[in-house]
Amino acid sequence: MILAIDMGNTNIVIGCIDDEKIHFVERMSTDQSKTELEYAISFKNVLELYKIDVAQIEGVIISSVVPPLVNTMKGAVKKVVNKSPKIVGPGIKTGLNILMDNPAQVGSDMIVSAVAGLKEYGAPLIFVDMGTATTISVIDENKNYIGGAILPGAYTALNALVSNTAQLPRISMEAPRRVIGKNTIDCMKSGMLYGNAACIDGMIERMEAELGTEVTVVATGGLASSVVPHCKKKIIIDDALLLKGLKLIYDKNV
Repeated sequence: MILAIDMGNTNIVIGCIDDEKIHFVERMSTDQSKTELEYAISFKNVLELYKIDVAQIEGVIISSVVPPLVNTMKGAVKKVVNKSPKIVGPGIKTGLNILMDNPAQVGSDMIVSAVAGLKEYGAPLIFVDMGTATTISVIDENKNYIGGAILPGAYTALNALVSNTAQLPRISMEAPRRVIGKNTIDCMKSGMLYGNAACIDGMIERMEAELGTEVTVVATGGLASSVVPHCKKKIIIDDALLLKGLKLIYDKNV
């Protein structure tokens, strides 16, 4: 069993996975003010919650899009399981062919998701990661990572909207009864949920037109379960995509 950690700008996904199954997947807030000890206590509590004995953990792998927290994470993990984690980045074998202008700029989370997506669903593939940003990535029929698109995540857009307007309130992310809202809150909910769903549908259609074929589409990330059910395109939700990718990359580098 390995401990897999993906550190995003808003959430940290943590889970234990082995060749047989995923033992758990949880999310905790990313907080750059937390100390190594505070993260260690959080990790220890999660493992105890799921009755995972640290002696069962053979190794640890971390991917991160928050560079200032990487050393804090490494120290926290070492405190809890007494093992030095592998970090997804330069020097780590992924088996992924990246056809980008600057492959080093591709986020580690997108690389991890691409590795898992290829293994689970094959190519061609579009995968959507819905977090602080919504990233849409494309793998062509030859299993090459060829690029994608980045747009503001639903909550990021909502926070910007509320912060920059005098009369719009903070709202919960739930579907209104109809697309055409009859009050301010329902209008905002419609825009946030149906607007994001329509955006994803439209981007997938444009990408498929550019590829010249229909492709499998997979979504992951904290907001996928809220937005994807309102999309018209067929999209598979896979909350464990990142953990699966981290396990595959860990195995390639043992």
